[in-house]
Amino acid sequence: MSVLELKGVTKVFGEQPEKALELINNGVSKIDILNELGLTVGLKDVNLNINRGEFFVIMGLSGSGKSTLVRCLNKLIEPTSGEILLEGEDISKVDDERLLEIRRQKVSMVFQRFGLLPHKTVLENVMFGLTIQGVDYEDRKQKALEAIELVDLQGFEDSLPKELSGGMQQRVGLARALATDADIILMDEAFSALDPLIRKQMQDEILKIQDKLHKTIVFITHDLDEALRVGDRIAIMKDGEVVQIGTAEDILINPADDYVKDFVEDVNFAKIISTGAIMNSNHATTLSETNVESVIKNINDKDAKFTFIKQNNGKLKGLIRKKEVDQLEVVNYDSLKNIMIPAKEIQTVHKNTKMEKLYNLVANTSYPLAVLDKEENYLGFITRQTFLEGLAQEVDALD
Repeated sequence: MSVLELKGVTKVFGEQPEKALELINNGVSKIDILNELGLTVGLKDVNLNINRGEFFVIMGLSGSGKSTLVRCLNKLIEPTSGEILLEGEDISKVDDERLLEIRRQKVSMVFQRFGLLPHKTVLENVMFGLTIQGVDYEDRKQKALEAIELVDLQGFEDSLPKELSGGMQQRVGLARALATDADIILMDEAFSALDPLIRKQMQDEILKIQDKLHKTIVFITHDLDEALRVGDRIAIMKDGEVVQIGTAEDILINPADDYVKDFVEDVNFAKIISTGAIMNSNHATTLSETNVESVIKNINDKDAKFTFIKQNNGKLKGLIRKKEVDQLEVVNYDSLKNIMIPAKEIQTVHKNTKMEKLYNLVANTSYPLAVLDKEENYLGFITRQTFLEGLAQEVDALD
C-alpha cells in the first residue's frame, strides 16, 4: 500500500517559474530552459509510489535532483507543480499549521551534516523533537533513552556532540528521528560524510533497525553500492527526472537505458542477484499412490533429468532422478518411493541467498540445489546450468 505518491512533480528555481512549465511540457531541455529563461529545472514530471514499510532509495549523481526531491516530501522545498500525497493528503496544498503538524508527527529527517545542537547533550538532542511536540519530560526522556539504545549509544547520554565521532553523531541524528515515532524517515545523504568503514557499519545499523521497526525510509545517496545494499527498491535520477525504478535485481538485469547500463557496469552481479531471481520453479510434484503417472509425466514432458517431490504442505520431501526411473522393472508408488533421494541429503538454499554464496555449493553437490522460502517451503531449484545462465545474464546486461 502506497504511503507516499508523487504525481507530476516539477520544481523550477528562479523568479516566475511558471514560465518554464510550458517549455517543459513541450519537451524543451533543462539546459535550453536555463539558457533561454535563466531558470533551473530541479525536478521534471516526477511520478512514483513509495509503499508503507519500504526502504526506498533515490540515487543519482550531483545535480540529478535527488536532494530536491526528498525536500519536497516534507515541503522544505515547495514544488512548482504536481501533487505529493501523504496517505492521500496533498502536502503541497496544506497550510503552515497543518504542515508543522505533519513534520512533528509523521515525517522525520536525518541530515548529511548531522544537524545536532552543539550546546545540548546526546539525550537532549534526541529529546528535541519530542520537546517540540509538547511531550512531558518523563515520557520524552523514556522514548529518547529507548531510541538511544536502538542505535547502541548507551552510556553517552550526557556527552556533547563535539565529544563524539562522526559515526556516533550520525547515530544521535538517527535516534532523534526514531524517538518521535514518525512513520516516515527521510535520510538525505545521511552517511556520505562518514569514513567507508563507519559508513558500512551505519548501513548495517539502519538495516537492523528497519528489520525491527518497519518504518518507511526514503534514503538519498549518490553511491550505487550503498543503494544496492540497503534498498528494497531504487529510483535512479538524471537531470531532474526519474529514469528507472525497480529492485536492485531489476536494475542490474534490465537497465532502462544506456545511462543506467553505464551506472551498473562495474557492479559484481553475483553479490546482488539472489537465488530466487535465477532459480527454475519447474519439476516439482507430490508423490502418492494415485499420482504415479503424473510424476513420470512431470519428468518426461519437460525433458528433465529429475523431479523434486513436495509434501502436501509444500515442504521438500525428496528428489527422483530419471536415470533411476529408467532402470526400474516396475514403476509404481513403492518403487518410486524406494529410489527417492530424501530431503536430508539435498542441499538447500534460501531464496534470498546471493549468487556469490553458491559457487562452492554448485560445484560440490551431486544434486540440484533446492530453493526454499523462510518457512522452508520448496520454491524451485538451481543446477550448474541454471547458475551459469544466471552469471551469463550479467554479461548480457552489459553488452
